[in-house]
Amino acid sequence: MIEVPLQTIDNIMLELHMGHALIGLLVLAILGTLPLKSMKIMGLNLMLVGSLFVLTPVSTTGDMVIFRLIGVALVMVGPMLYFIGR
Repeated sequence: MIEVPLQTIDNIMLELHMGHALIGLLVLAILGTLPLKSMKIMGLNLMLVGSLFVLTPVSTTGDMVIFRLIGVALVMVGPMLYFIGR
């Protein structure tokens, strides 16, 4: 079994915050819906992840408001994709 030093993992994780986790969730949601080729599901996923961006407190995202703005944009784009999709 490969043992990874915990200090190395800790040093990497100290630089990350909830905003980075939400960006990762957004990327995984988009990649997960691409094989389905459904714009309705893509729109629903974008609305859900966008609402998570908006509802997450700014203090947990490293005091960066840009993540809240990304959430507002996703909440606005999500319904458009939903209604355009077949």
